[in-house]
Amino acid sequence: MSSSVQPMRLKAAYQRIVDNFQSLVIVHLAAASLVALVRLGPEELTSLLRELQPVHLFFAGFLPAAAVIVYLMLRPCAVYLVDYACFRTPYTSRVPFATFLEHSKQSPTLNSRSFRFISRLLERSGLGEETCLPTAQHCIPAHKYCTIDEARAEFELVVFSAIDDLLAKTGIAPDAIGILVVNCSLFCPTPSLVDMIIHKYNLRGDIRSMNLSGMGCSAGLISVGLARNLLQVAPRGSHALVVSTETITPNYYVGNERAMLLPNCLFRVGGAAALLSTSPVKARFRLKHVVRTHTGAGNDSAYRCVFQEEDDEGNVGINLSKDLMVIAGKSLEANITRIGPLVLPLREQLLFALSLVARKVFRARIKPYIPNFSKAFKHFCIHAGGRAVIDELQKSLSLSDEQVEASRMTLHRFGNTSSSSLWYELAYMEAKGRMRKGDRVWMIGFGSGFKCNSAAWECIEPARNADGPWATSIHRYPVVIPDVLKH
Repeated sequence: MSSSVQPMRLKAAYQRIVDNFQSLVIVHLAAASLVALVRLGPEELTSLLRELQPVHLFFAGFLPAAAVIVYLMLRPCAVYLVDYACFRTPYTSRVPFATFLEHSKQSPTLNSRSFRFISRLLERSGLGEETCLPTAQHCIPAHKYCTIDEARAEFELVVFSAIDDLLAKTGIAPDAIGILVVNCSLFCPTPSLVDMIIHKYNLRGDIRSMNLSGMGCSAGLISVGLARNLLQVAPRGSHALVVSTETITPNYYVGNERAMLLPNCLFRVGGAAALLSTSPVKARFRLKHVVRTHTGAGNDSAYRCVFQEEDDEGNVGINLSKDLMVIAGKSLEANITRIGPLVLPLREQLLFALSLVARKVFRARIKPYIPNFSKAFKHFCIHAGGRAVIDELQKSLSLSDEQVEASRMTLHRFGNTSSSSLWYELAYMEAKGRMRKGDRVWMIGFGSGFKCNSAAWECIEPARNADGPWATSIHRYPVVIPDVLKH
């Protein structure tokens, strides 16, 4: 018994020393300086001070003070999440598997082989019976009703509902919003989506507005990073509204290419609005880091793994490559290489660095060391892009079932809502009452191109209740999701 306890104590002591190495060095240097001053004695110290010229004393006091002032002036402003709100999908828009399959069967363009593929895919998708589709896709045949007017109606329903909830929660007046960033990959009308929001809420004439499109499911974190950068050069206390959604009405694929049928089966209605500010007043989270990595430069397979194109019959759709998971894994590795030094304790950084040097410099045939990100984060929001995406990230990051629970339950309840899925996952954790002050959250998203983006948050004030997109269903979760769902 004692022989097994001793190594555990030594390991714990080693971890504490390494993780607090910087603090230990500073303490020892301060102690050594104090001892040196004490050894001088009062007479020697007085004599030393008398020998100093006034200019020496001036610089001794002025330079440190000037350095501190310059540092405070140049240091980027801290950015806070005041609050966020997700679209609450109406019960009347839900699409059970039986309904989805019946509508697919009635499609004049879908052959029997594609129908069987869709049926098998839904059984293994991880989606539940309460995911929702827009009004146009409840019609038969759906593609005839997927007009631009219906697409605008979907965007207005989802986004305006989320913004209304957000403004009600924060009490912020629309004219207090100085920055607006909207991301929606596949629907980009004229006037733009930001113009629709500005017109609806009568926002300021000098508002800085940006409309991001074509950037995939990770665009929500790109929007957060862009809003942060704009806030840091705006007057202190400014507010930025970030809206993330995917309007799926105009993107219904009517062909029979399997790789292009996947989005029809996985993507569902959803959207979120978040209010950021450089003022900590009423803030609920602090934004610690935003890290973006792009692996598509000179890499055709990464660039084309999520690609909008026409099939052989001229039908437009999104082609998801069979190499998507491999590319996502490499993109994740690139991202954790950058975010690791910012968030991980020193011990994990050393182990990761030693593994990287052994593989890259000495060509050692060893597996890459995956840092234990549980040492840096309490909660994980992994993009709910599909069961395979969640499985791959859980394996790559060595996460427990509980740590990926929010992602799996979000996929089951809401489906793949693209860039807004991360906010539904955060809402799940808060609805479950798991968020505590000081907890750190890691959001990870993947997008076309190919991109892996992540953001680190620190909780300041947890939600006081479960009001939000999970209000009517949180009591039923978590649920057991079988490998193959029989219906």
